[in-house]
Amino acid sequence: MNRTIQLIRGKTAPRAHAELPDGSYEEEWGRLGFSGTVSHLYHKHPPTGWTDIDGPLKPHSLSPLAMNRLDGERVVFLENSDVAIGVQLVIADWNYYFRNGEADELLFVHQGSGNLETHVGTLHYERGDYLHLPRGTTYRFCPEELTELLTIEAFTAPFDIPERGIVGQHVPFDPSLIEYPTPDQTSVWNGDKSGKFQVKIKRLGAITTFTYPHNPCDVIGYKGDLAPWRINVRDFAPLLSHRQHLPPPAHITLISGGFVVCTFLPRPLESEPGALKVPFYHSNVDYDEVLFYHDGDFFSRSGIDAGMVTFHPAGFPHGPHPKAIQRTDKKTFTDEVAVMIDTRRPLELTQAGKAVENSDYWKSWME
Repeated sequence: MNRTIQLIRGKTAPRAHAELPDGSYEEEWGRLGFSGTVSHLYHKHPPTGWTDIDGPLKPHSLSPLAMNRLDGERVVFLENSDVAIGVQLVIADWNYYFRNGEADELLFVHQGSGNLETHVGTLHYERGDYLHLPRGTTYRFCPEELTELLTIEAFTAPFDIPERGIVGQHVPFDPSLIEYPTPDQTSVWNGDKSGKFQVKIKRLGAITTFTYPHNPCDVIGYKGDLAPWRINVRDFAPLLSHRQHLPPPAHITLISGGFVVCTFLPRPLESEPGALKVPFYHSNVDYDEVLFYHDGDFFSRSGIDAGMVTFHPAGFPHGPHPKAIQRTDKKTFTDEVAVMIDTRRPLELTQAGKAVENSDYWKSWME
């Protein structure tokens, strides 16, 4: 809905995220994940200035890469009926093919490089890649080095590139930079030690193994508009404004049923005098918010390192840590890289996720 009427009551800033009244703290109170109706509230104290939280609405900090995992094993730490978020370790060449028959997959390469052999050709992958595998893709990993993946499985709708509106189709990335595989029989696997080929198909949470006497990935050509692909985040051109901090929807990379995937990338910080340089306080009352920290200095969070995850449930008031605000005074650039998943339905921590949680994370705003 296009709303042109703006209520102004009491002491306010002349515009969002800049020139705040002296000593005040801005909170964005909005609907529909920063895309709906919104008001900006100016507090005397930070909305995160609590001394205790008694109840289930708490933030979570996880270290999923610390989980004990077998080679090739995917471990989910957050899930709902639309999406499952996990990590996967790949050490050696798979001696089987895998096909997800219940979800589209988006894999983010946190560490490592190698080849991803699919039924329509091979993609070489490296650190910082998104690997998009439509439901039904048959593939196997052949790593050149130890590979750590963030895995995002979409159950109710395929991944899609959102409409960009007035900014055009070439941000945050030019679609011509997407790489698709070409069938190449010279790179195809020759089977296990007995010369047989196994395809493990996941459906309704169970694995069924199909064994073939020949390589089932024997495609010599394909045409259409369904295929796996890869793109690296270094090829992205993030939207930004030197005058005002932009909300997360400006950084949406892909959309699916019930959730979006955003990519936060290195960028100059706001240089306009009086403009906020850190994310504003908010509660995001309609979406759960998950951040996977990939690289760089995560200046808005204290005690967060690469490979960690934060999970802020819908309605939880949050924003920069107190120390982060102090650190931004002379900062002109951020080099952080992070993947965010915002979900419309509530997420649940799995037992694996609970096992690697920092239960005192909620206290970090009190430091």
